Amino acid sequence: MIKNGILYLLPVTLGESAYDQVIPIYNNKIVQEIDVFIVENIKTARRFIKRVAPEKQIDDLIFYEINKRTNIDMLPTFLKPIFEGKNIGVISDAGCPGVADPGADVVALAHENNIKVVPLVGPSSLLLSLMASGFNGQSFCFNGYLPKEQKDRVRKLKELERIANAQKQTQLFIETPYRNQHVFDDLLLNCNPSSKLCIAVDITLPSEQILTKTIAEWKIFKIDLTKRPCVFLIG
Repeated sequence: MIKNGILYLLPVTLGESAYDQVIPIYNNKIVQEIDVFIVENIKTARRFIKRVAPEKQIDDLIFYEINKRTNIDMLPTFLKPIFEGKNIGVISDAGCPGVADPGADVVALAHENNIKVVPLVGPSSLLLSLMASGFNGQSFCFNGYLPKEQKDRVRKLKELERIANAQKQTQLFIETPYRNQHVFDDLLLNCNPSSKLCIAVDITLPSEQILTKTIAEWKIFKIDLTKRPCVFLIG
């Protein structure tokens, strides 16, 4: 009887940061042993694997892509190699797979089929920003992306501010890099001057900035968030 393989969750760098500064050496060993990958973006995954295991023949590897265009009914076929005794690696575009990431659907399916899931250590922009914010790390909520429409976004920001103040619960959220500045402007215009906001941008990169200030202080501080990966925290 063939023993089932393992589903490994493989963190990647947050942008072009130095690999050996944010990814444990042990992860390299696992990547080198895997020939089947479920990835958010094949091009990004191939580039990552080439950095980690340059001796691997990339063209011999099998890639299954999972993103918003993937037919969810295809997911069971992605896991088929597991039942043939092969290990599979899940790779996100950046950071840890399964967190704000379509890889969570694969992980859920693995659990339903009694497949062993092993998360490996690596950078998470959410946890790193929380660690460095000075906000409550015992009670926090990640809210994902905010509404695109400004009036809906402002309403949500006010709600998150209210929760943060009333429950002393840190509120985290993210936005696509090209809308960062719009969100920042909405925060400055609509939140209480005494409310605290942490901006964590370009985490683990040479240009990293993690700053916590009151809304009043942010109004006189200049920072450009355009096209830079950013985590917002209200505390």
